[in-house]
Amino acid sequence: MPNTNLQERLLELPLFQGMSKNDLTQVASSTKFVNIAVARGKTIVAEGDTCDRLLFLVKGTIMTTAHADDNGYSIAETFQAPEILQPERIFGLTQRYTRTFKAVTDCSFISLGKMETLSLADKYEIFRLNILNIICTKSQRLTRYPWRPQPKDIRHKIARFIETRCLRPAGEKTVRIKMERLGAEIGESRLNVSRELNDMAAKGTISLKRGEIHVYALERLIM
Repeated sequence: MPNTNLQERLLELPLFQGMSKNDLTQVASSTKFVNIAVARGKTIVAEGDTCDRLLFLVKGTIMTTAHADDNGYSIAETFQAPEILQPERIFGLTQRYTRTFKAVTDCSFISLGKMETLSLADKYEIFRLNILNIICTKSQRLTRYPWRPQPKDIRHKIARFIETRCLRPAGEKTVRIKMERLGAEIGESRLNVSRELNDMAAKGTISLKRGEIHVYALERLIM
């Protein structure tokens, strides 16, 4: 990839935003980036795979799926470029992906190895601050969840159940779960859950299939 084209792509990624033109030129010329093309429908990384690099989605749409520990339900989300695949997993206690990522369309990625990541963080303050901000923001959001007021009605209980298990509290989500399990998770009966879901479907905020809830825009449920 020509350096000019690479610099333009790096500018779109959050870890490189704020860098000067000279710094970006140096990064593009001296850092080992690997270009990866993933065809539509292919798995990019699987849940449990070692996270030993940063993967930047620079073109295309991906879907990420996470499963409950007992595989009793799963939640899928869709993201478009630019995106970073779980950057917080490259360091810390468990350096493995907790989700499976698949290509919805043909996708292009830039890969940056762990040692290259550490080298950039050491050389460029803005890169170091950007990666710290991303990781700290994720941590701070998680620590706030237990302190939020509990939802009062079934709709908001369902919304909270989905929200706390997603990477982003907005956009399309597909939840594969039985109503009995969802009821047990939010402390409601299967009948009450069924009634609420069918009411939400009638209002056009979700669609229902057997064992599947498709949320068109999660932000509409958590308002």
